[in-house]
Amino acid sequence: MQTFNPQTIRRRIYPWVVVGLLWGVALLNYMDRQMLSTMKNAMEADITELQSAANFGRLMAVFLWIYGLVSPVAGAVADRISRKWLIVTSLFVWSAVTFCMGYADTFNQLYFLRAVMGVSEALYIPAGLAMIADWHRDRSRSLAVGIHMTGLYTGQAIGGFGATVAAAFTWHTTFHWFGIIGMAYAIILVLFLHENKEAVISRRMNRMAASEAGRGGQFKTLLKGFGLLFSNVAFWAILFYFAAPSLPGWATKNWLPTLFSDSLGIPMAQAGPIATITIAVSSFIGVIVGGVLSDRWVRRNLRGRIYTGAIGLGMTIPSLLLLGFAHHLAGIVGAGLLFGIGYGMFDANNMPILCQFVSDRYRATAYGIMNMIGVFAGAAVTNVLGQWTDGGDLGAGFAWLSVIVALAIAVQLKFLHPKTDNMSDQL
Repeated sequence: MQTFNPQTIRRRIYPWVVVGLLWGVALLNYMDRQMLSTMKNAMEADITELQSAANFGRLMAVFLWIYGLVSPVAGAVADRISRKWLIVTSLFVWSAVTFCMGYADTFNQLYFLRAVMGVSEALYIPAGLAMIADWHRDRSRSLAVGIHMTGLYTGQAIGGFGATVAAAFTWHTTFHWFGIIGMAYAIILVLFLHENKEAVISRRMNRMAASEAGRGGQFKTLLKGFGLLFSNVAFWAILFYFAAPSLPGWATKNWLPTLFSDSLGIPMAQAGPIATITIAVSSFIGVIVGGVLSDRWVRRNLRGRIYTGAIGLGMTIPSLLLLGFAHHLAGIVGAGLLFGIGYGMFDANNMPILCQFVSDRYRATAYGIMNMIGVFAGAAVTNVLGQWTDGGDLGAGFAWLSVIVALAIAVQLKFLHPKTDNMSDQL
């Protein structure tokens, strides 16, 4: 007869509690950054500078550039201090910034607050995913990461309703209440979020063994970490594998409603919800399917996670071609569904694949670098597709992105040959 062991039960359940707690943080992370884009019309009556599209573009761009630049530093910090307190602080600060945006009455104030939000939000993703990897070390890692990613998708969707809330109340009240919710949730994390003590001790011992004695030891260790990452051929392959699909990933976030409107000949008021719902629902399915498949496949074959990611990316190739050239509802929506499922499978396996090649000492640092490359790729493709849109060839731009995705799959399959599912003591 099996005896009841509270400690064993806790070890099995608490890793999923961590995923649930961080799911809420992920939702707030994307919701707070996204809602500004939907409240432009409500805000421009009070802040006249927002009536200029160029000024609004500057406001949105400053977040992306600072978010991207800070990401590698954020990852390095997450590998060296408490991930719990970094997450709590990050959430509290960006929520306080959201609250303060409700008091802004000039463009310069909004610009400054948006820049601070870029710093504080960049601190979360590397630390959050690294903490999930600490708690889910083998059979459940991809599924855990995938479930967490659904929080990002949900936050993005909820952020789209910022204008609805602002219409019912005011844009000031909207920022205030979303900020209060985030700050209150940070207190919940203080009480219930805990780090994996074994992983913390392992990182601490590895740092002590690797650091050099004397002044500047920590800085030298930091530089050594970056040096080890960039001297690893597999990490370069992972960087390209992550950055290349980020191009169509950001393209769908920023341009898919426009593409739906142009291809189907429908107003943006209809195209926007269709595009958003299509991607959100299918991506949700994709991360769950990709997580379960990867966690099972890797038990039989160490390349199972890589193959799962490749299958997901492979699904985006015909979808990008259909998005580019189809001009009927079934084809466009079908392509969007296929893209979301495939991209979700890819998304669920990024951190798990990274864990196969990078030790827990440098895992957050590595993901921070990946995040920076992905954001900068998104900024670049947004600009390029804007030019294609002006030329009337947005669909062709989406179709050409399939070539880059195919190249990413080839690089992934050629260079990524893991020897373990959890690199723990070396790169």
